[in-house]
Amino acid sequence: MVRVVLVALAIFALCAYTVDGEETKQKETKPLKKKSAIDYTDADLDRLAQQWEDEEERDDEDNFPRRPKPPPAFDPSKLMAAGQGGAEEVLKQTKKGQTLMVFVKVGNEPKKQETEDLSTRWEEGLRNGGVLVQRYIISDDKAIFMLQDGSEAWKMKDYLIEQDGVVEVEIEQKKYPGKKPDRPGMKKKSKRSEL
Repeated sequence: MVRVVLVALAIFALCAYTVDGEETKQKETKPLKKKSAIDYTDADLDRLAQQWEDEEERDDEDNFPRRPKPPPAFDPSKLMAAGQGGAEEVLKQTKKGQTLMVFVKVGNEPKKQETEDLSTRWEEGLRNGGVLVQRYIISDDKAIFMLQDGSEAWKMKDYLIEQDGVVEVEIEQKKYPGKKPDRPGMKKKSKRSEL
């Protein structure tokens, strides 16, 4: 009987200690009531310093640079077996998941604002087609489109070479000619021969 009483007292003491420990933790994590900074006690300042340190630790975890994902495994024998062994198909597979820049040249000696307007329209068209790009103007007649997934560059190329005003599209140092360099609202320069 004495053992049962001692075990019960031990369990009671353990429960009381655990509950008391949780209450003190809750008190420590409670935000400070709005007080004047002059009215803070040493305990309040210690709690505030501890909260700041905790927040800094969480921020540090968020600010670590993320490592890029390794590209998916590429097996050229599968492409050859499927009959898709073209150079473009191989490049698509090797650029999958990698950042890639595509250069676009605009025709008819445009001003920088005209290049900006055209490239904005192309960017919107690409986004509507499901290709996520970032656009940068590098000169009066050139723009860079940056893709996070390089395998979509050839889908983008097919779209761009059909657009008015595109002279050429360059992917991985390979140039693809565009349509005639007509821009909407621009008259073609024509040579008239006199009779």
